Amino acid sequence: MIVRENNAITLIGGAGVAQGDIEAALRLAPLVVAADGGADTALAAGLTPRAVIGDFDSISAAARARLPGDTLHPIPDQDSTDFEKCLARIDAPFIIGLGFTGDRLDHHMAACNALVRHAGRRCVLLGAHDLVFLCPPVLDLPLEPGCRISLFPMGAVEGVSDGLEWPIGGINFAPDGRVGTSNRALGPVSLSVTTPKMLVTLPAGTLQTVTRALDDCTASWTAP
Repeated sequence: MIVRENNAITLIGGAGVAQGDIEAALRLAPLVVAADGGADTALAAGLTPRAVIGDFDSISAAARARLPGDTLHPIPDQDSTDFEKCLARIDAPFIIGLGFTGDRLDHHMAACNALVRHAGRRCVLLGAHDLVFLCPPVLDLPLEPGCRISLFPMGAVEGVSDGLEWPIGGINFAPDGRVGTSNRALGPVSLSVTTPKMLVTLPAGTLQTVTRALDDCTASWTAP
C-alpha cells in the first residue's frame, strides 16, 4: 500500500471538479490523494496531496515541481486506469472520488468498472449531480420519501429491498437484461444483494447520508 490511513480520503482525478464538491468531500474525508493529473486540480484548489498515484501521463511539469518527490508514485502499468491504480494502493475506511465522472463517458464507464473490480474498497464517486457506489452485501440508507435511487447491475445479481416504490425481490438483474434505474424511496431503504455487481446511484446531495451508511455497514465484500 502506498497510502494506509484510519481516516477517510478524498481522491481527486483529472476531470473537472467544482469547488463546492471539493469542499463537500473534504468535510467528510479531509486527507487528499491525487490520481495523476488530479494533482493539478488539487493544487489549483490550494490543496497539497499527500500522495500522487498514476502513470503520470497527464500531471503537469509545474505540478510535479511543486510537490515533494516522496509524494510522487509513478506506476507505468498501462493495463489499468489511474483510478484503479489508486484503489489498489489505498487502504482507508472509505474513499470519496472526485474528477472521475462527467468529462468523458468512457472514463466514467471505466470508473464504474473499477468499483466492481475492487469491491473490497468502499468508494463513492461524486459528480456534479449524482453519486455512485458499489452496494455492499447489506445496506441501510435513511433516505427521504421521493428520493430518486437507481440500481444498475454490472453483472448477474439478485437482491431484496425494503422501502422502495418498486421492490427488487425476485428480479434477475443483468447489464444486458433487467436494470433498476429511476426507482424511488418511500422513506428509509434497506438493500441486500447476492454478489458485488450492483451499483447504486443517488443525488449528489445525499453524500453525507451515503458515507455514514457505508461507514456503519458491518457487511463488506472481501478485498482482492
